[in-house]
Amino acid sequence: MSSQIREQTTVRYDFDTPVDRRGTWCVQWDGITDRFPVPDLLPFTISDMDFTSPPEVLAALNSRIAHGVFGYSDWRNDDFRGAIRDWYRERYATEVDVETLVYGPSVLNQIAQLLRMWTRPGDGVVLHTPTYDGFRKAVLGLGRDMRTVAVDDWAGLERELARPDTRVFVLCSPHNPTGYVWKDAELRRVADLARAHDVAVISDEIHSDLVHDGHTHRPFTGYADGLRWALVTSGSKSFNFPALSGSYGFVGDPGDHAEFVRRMGHDEGLESPAVLALTAHIAAYREGGAWLDGLRAYTYETLRMVEERLADAFPGLGWRVPDAGYLAWIDLRPLGIRADEELQRVLVERERVAIMPGGTYGAPGFVRLNVGCPRAKAEAGIDALIRAVRQVAV
Repeated sequence: MSSQIREQTTVRYDFDTPVDRRGTWCVQWDGITDRFPVPDLLPFTISDMDFTSPPEVLAALNSRIAHGVFGYSDWRNDDFRGAIRDWYRERYATEVDVETLVYGPSVLNQIAQLLRMWTRPGDGVVLHTPTYDGFRKAVLGLGRDMRTVAVDDWAGLERELARPDTRVFVLCSPHNPTGYVWKDAELRRVADLARAHDVAVISDEIHSDLVHDGHTHRPFTGYADGLRWALVTSGSKSFNFPALSGSYGFVGDPGDHAEFVRRMGHDEGLESPAVLALTAHIAAYREGGAWLDGLRAYTYETLRMVEERLADAFPGLGWRVPDAGYLAWIDLRPLGIRADEELQRVLVERERVAIMPGGTYGAPGFVRLNVGCPRAKAEAGIDALIRAVRQVAV
């Protein structure tokens, strides 16, 4: 996308004006001491954004609140299902079967439910590494055997899928934290390996709407023939409303679909969704496309700024804008940083910023910098990181 077109797509929306999130019970700002030893740090941590949700979503929420009644609701309505169907048709040229649709309070909740359905304690669950820490917590918390494979290690992936007690492969598409977008041939290869070894695939696609120009997200539904599979996702990442607690997915096998719905409704007591989450999803998918395009353009330019400043400071580092998202996954090992502790000490004690250490995702020597924020904040974050690296690099 050219700079002129990027400017045109953002003109309707303001991503530069800061929003004070302190005192709003938010994890990134108010919950900083849950992960870092001191309060009042400038945070670049959990993957939500500092932007307000689209005005079209806010208008729909305000209208629903004005109605004044918040009784039990049903996600199996034509407005919600139709908005999802049309979003996939328009954004991804993909026809989804709304009869396979399921609902849950969060993507991780859906993944945990699927793991309970498809595995037993001790069974193997394969993940790519680096790994989003929520996956690790879900797998280990359920007593399953977590087996990690590097993103580019296809031989290792086949080896782990071929183990007789491996039951599920959790695919993150696009990948968190690297921002990698899987290519068509790679997704076909994943599906072929899973079929060959009778392994179910859960594809977490919550970052799919945030793919940058020049890359294409392909829903896993197009590769799932002959597989036990599920796709789990939410509009909450794209449109910044995770606190509304709503997600959805698709479960391909009719028996698995019925069992998932039964468990959520009867075993978990989660049959009735949060009505504001339904409202937000419908408005986002029906009216929020222009805002999303503006957001993607804005965050891409922010990531370009990160790339330029890193190149100026460390010419040999070679960091590039990821394929998707607003998370800068930065490999600092070429600069001699192989562990997290000393760099984190400088970032926290001297620079007063909170940036996620790579060890959280199984990759010491990396950092994950969240730049889903106004440009001025992102500039402060990358400048602090550069100063800190200069103090500890060998």
